[in-house]
Amino acid sequence: MHADAGESSARRLPSVHRRLSPTSRWRCAPRSLAWLGAVLGTLSLDCHRLTAQPAQPAAPARAAAGATLEVAETIYDAGLRSGWQDWGWGAHELPSAPARINLSQYGGWILHHDALSTRFGGFAFRMLAPASFGSFLQVQLANGNDDKSLPAVDVGAEHARKLAGGWVEIFVPWSELNPTSAAFDRVTLHARSAVASDWVQFDKLVLTRFDAAAAKAALANAPSRSVNLSVNCRSPGHAISPYIYGVAGEVTRDLPATARRWGGNPTSRYNWQNDSDNRAKDWFFENAKNAGYRAFLAGNSAQQVASALTVPMIGWVAKDATSVGFPVSVYGAQRAHDPNRPDAGDGTYPDGVAMKPKSPSLTSVPAPPDMIQKWVEAIREQDKRTQSRSVKLYFLDNEPNLWSSTHRDLHPDPLTYDELLDRSIKYGTAIRAADPQALIAGPAEWGWTGYFYSAQDALLGVGARPDRRAHGDVPLIAWYLKKLHDHDRASGSRVLDVLDVHYYPQAKDVYSPAADPATAALRLRSTRALWDPSYKDESWINDTVRLLPRLKEWVAQNYPGLGISIGEYNFGGEQHISGGLALAEALGRFGVAGIDYAFYWFVPPKGSPAYWAFRAYRDFDGKGGRFLDRSLDTRMDSDVSLFASRDESGKHLVLIALNLDPLKAAKVNIELAGCSPIAARRSFSYVAGASSLVAQGSKAGGSLDETLAPYSINVFDVTL
Repeated sequence: MHADAGESSARRLPSVHRRLSPTSRWRCAPRSLAWLGAVLGTLSLDCHRLTAQPAQPAAPARAAAGATLEVAETIYDAGLRSGWQDWGWGAHELPSAPARINLSQYGGWILHHDALSTRFGGFAFRMLAPASFGSFLQVQLANGNDDKSLPAVDVGAEHARKLAGGWVEIFVPWSELNPTSAAFDRVTLHARSAVASDWVQFDKLVLTRFDAAAAKAALANAPSRSVNLSVNCRSPGHAISPYIYGVAGEVTRDLPATARRWGGNPTSRYNWQNDSDNRAKDWFFENAKNAGYRAFLAGNSAQQVASALTVPMIGWVAKDATSVGFPVSVYGAQRAHDPNRPDAGDGTYPDGVAMKPKSPSLTSVPAPPDMIQKWVEAIREQDKRTQSRSVKLYFLDNEPNLWSSTHRDLHPDPLTYDELLDRSIKYGTAIRAADPQALIAGPAEWGWTGYFYSAQDALLGVGARPDRRAHGDVPLIAWYLKKLHDHDRASGSRVLDVLDVHYYPQAKDVYSPAADPATAALRLRSTRALWDPSYKDESWINDTVRLLPRLKEWVAQNYPGLGISIGEYNFGGEQHISGGLALAEALGRFGVAGIDYAFYWFVPPKGSPAYWAFRAYRDFDGKGGRFLDRSLDTRMDSDVSLFASRDESGKHLVLIALNLDPLKAAKVNIELAGCSPIAARRSFSYVAGASSLVAQGSKAGGSLDETLAPYSINVFDVTL
């Protein structure tokens, strides 16, 4: 990952939550609500101190039809529950049981919580209002002060069920309140028409648990469109590499990844002799103890996971687990320091000017190629004792074009074309000498500008690009491959086996937890940068990225026969269905393009939509069901992606269909062109808020006519 985004897994995706005390706090209602201001002109709000009430069991919510629903989150039941705050406006009496709200003059009540991204079944509450008010209430979710992205629902008779004493119970389905399952941090109830100043009473406000079965039943009445798709069984297809299902984080039995990469900024300065590294710019240039490569390799072996190991070629590695790059005792006062270690500064003067580093020896010892050669020799010696190969792939360092930023305490000068080539040859040759059968990957560049320019070009301006112009004005990676090919033919020894780059979307908020409808849609469009020659990236890149075909072209033109790896990637939104769909789309595209390796940064959080997207390819039924070994050609749709695989016999197909439309179901007919008739099939689906991939049942024979829910991942396991 490039330095500006941070390297620590804990900081990799910044949290959208602001952690606050769940008990007493001061809160004011928002000072600006555009729609309300237009009515009232001036809005005066009071700040008041609230104390959340101890949690107590809430009465079960009931749908208007009378079915009992399970409570997932209680908001108010004779008092506010922990985590919720009253941001209401106008006159109201709270806490009381029930709450009393004056909704005259278009008044309302906002109930706020730190952002939630869970999919619920609906919003239920009890209300007692004067009969003369009629149908007056509107309910809406929002995130921040955005009151336009999610629909405002007029509460009507279809939502209500009469109770004793004039009370009514209201249930508003999630499909109406939050059809795209966007993150939200508030629930608003307000008068949509003028009412008198009589009190309206509210109680037992709850969010109900998502019910996958009920959602499936409701799907029949959802807006939909017809889509025709096809799978071509006549095409020979091509092998799908098992190593595209790699991760950087720890592999567990319930997330059956196939490969694990030892990577990230600290690996550029890992010392295999003392198991220490340096956290670089990500954390105050501090040396730290590392669990060590032996534990990494042993853990992967125990899980039967292939290991990909990053080896330093920056020239220096950590000398211990305690030193720091910019000690305050040496450099003086700095803009910031580790709050738990005051002597560890950020290398920046208080006025924001970067400090000039003194000596790499403050933190490090030299790490020439022969030191790395000895490391690989030690690994191979251990392999001989266990009669195994513990490292599948060696990476030549990590994001070298960012060394002058990420590791500026010891490499302040920007990388050039010549330095990258020289270091790759020297360190790659050392690895090859220690392990002649090694697979070596590089240059592990961070992203778009790193594919085309050196760090020196970036510093002086890519318009001027002096370093690139001095090398025939050829893009960095194309030049690098050509020079390595020339070297390898001349020397008779191969330095590089796999072209490796990193890829992160650059459009606003895509690589983040953000999940508002606009960002979710942009996140999914951003995946088109992997493959679509007509898609112009909606970021500062403002160009057709077409990453996978571009890499294949560079290899074909400059060093035929190299494999291709995406050493890091992540499309953000892991806890939202859009993040899951983006990951499922990326994995499908890697298979279609014939990519050899791919490593998700860091690891999909357990139970998240990204986790279930990964499981759709690797263990969709909990019994080892997986996407198969050969990719078949398919016909897709603009909003429905279809990826197809078969086994070597051709009698077993696994298809993955993604509905990328947030609002409309897709009634799909999947033609199996040139295939034998279907003997049996199973199907599984994942929708926003579900707790797993849900089995949709088995059928004998028939055709593949299916309804795909909006924003859904669908697996079809077909026996021919």
